[in-house]
Amino acid sequence: MSHASQLQAVLDRIDADFDNSLERLFELLRIKSISADPAFTADCKAAADHLSRDIATLGFDTTVRPTAGHPAIVARSSVNGKANPEPRPHVLFYGHYDVQPVDPLSLWHRPPFEPAVTTHADGRKIVVARGAEDDKGQLMTFVEACRAWMAVSGSLPVDITMVIEGEEEIGSKNFVPFLEQNKGEFKADFAMICDTGMWDPNTPAITTSLRGLVYDEVKIKAANRDLHSGIFGGGAQNPIRVLTRILGGIFDEDGRITIPGFYDGVKDLPPDILAQWSKLNLTPESFLKPIGLSIPAGEKGRLLIEQISSRPTCDINGIFGGYTGEGSKTVIPAEASAKISFRLVEGQQPDKIRKAFRDYVTARLPGDCKAEFADHSSAPAVALDWNMKPLAAAKRALSEEWGKETILMGSGASIPIVADFKRTLGLDTLLVGFGLDDDNIHSPNEKYDLKSFHKGIRSWARILAALADAAR
Repeated sequence: MSHASQLQAVLDRIDADFDNSLERLFELLRIKSISADPAFTADCKAAADHLSRDIATLGFDTTVRPTAGHPAIVARSSVNGKANPEPRPHVLFYGHYDVQPVDPLSLWHRPPFEPAVTTHADGRKIVVARGAEDDKGQLMTFVEACRAWMAVSGSLPVDITMVIEGEEEIGSKNFVPFLEQNKGEFKADFAMICDTGMWDPNTPAITTSLRGLVYDEVKIKAANRDLHSGIFGGGAQNPIRVLTRILGGIFDEDGRITIPGFYDGVKDLPPDILAQWSKLNLTPESFLKPIGLSIPAGEKGRLLIEQISSRPTCDINGIFGGYTGEGSKTVIPAEASAKISFRLVEGQQPDKIRKAFRDYVTARLPGDCKAEFADHSSAPAVALDWNMKPLAAAKRALSEEWGKETILMGSGASIPIVADFKRTLGLDTLLVGFGLDDDNIHSPNEKYDLKSFHKGIRSWARILAALADAAR
């Protein structure tokens, strides 16, 4: 019997049990699992223990595993205590139970760890609490979908290993070493993460690419001390002038980056994806006007959606030097610095981009100046194969649930764990999520639409069936 034939019963079960699903989410949301603050270490352990016990009730072999920081949960699906005997797809599902601090507490409309269903200004029913969307609500959509499958059929359509960490909000600094040390336990066909968003409240999306990152710092040095500009002005080199001239030359009049070799390996979108993105009609009016802007600043001749998600960028994040205090001080500074970030796309290598930037700066230094560089974070871009079978199966399943074509979209941000899965485990990752732009993640009054939670559960139930049937 195909899993598609059982699917309606599973969906009916989700609908009938939804109030209980919501209460189980509330139980998790009440735990103050703030990973950044040592005062909540016990709460993080409590969240891991709570989730482990809950997932174990679904028939998973579940353990809470120590790391050098907050614990991780590892859970493997089984049937009657034994692994499924039939070969079938094996997926690794990742989520995180830790949440951001709640400060400033005064801006919350209600206590952040006392979840409640309220009504949004536009009439939508929403769950309000810290972690409601990021990532407790999201990961529980997957857990609840597994619960419904187990209740109806006593088994899952695919083999599943869940790994849920407690340090995502502080950079997964201890989880990644844990992953590397135990990578033999996490063999799978591909990974899945529910920590992304939809295109809009009614249109599902799969994130198929994530931009990588290079963050660098440059310091230009000239004289051996700050100088009086009345005495030395006109004769001594000014590092701020040198730095701003070099940085200003990185961009041409068309918004392209002039660093030699920067675009090597960068490909255009497939025509069918570009056509789909064009129909989304992301405009300066809708995207830039709310932040007080009106003119796209990226490469001319590119759609705005390309500029923010599928094209590489360079941004100067900070620049400083000389006197910046109150009043005036006529000084030529001895040094000037800038912090620069590059968002990368598939085909670009972080090390090569960092070297190209440094070579660009060094080649433009005048006499009497030298440059020093500080190496900050980096991560490669990640992109799925557009023809990947699990991607097509998930796309169909989401479209069936939401009644609208699923958008395959790129993300301008970076999710480092996706690159870690590729580097450490060799796994591609399906990024399916149900968050919305107005969910206030990392901010006061975080929320998750009740519709996102309910239909998110139904969506994962459909996806699991589709993945199983696609493998037949």
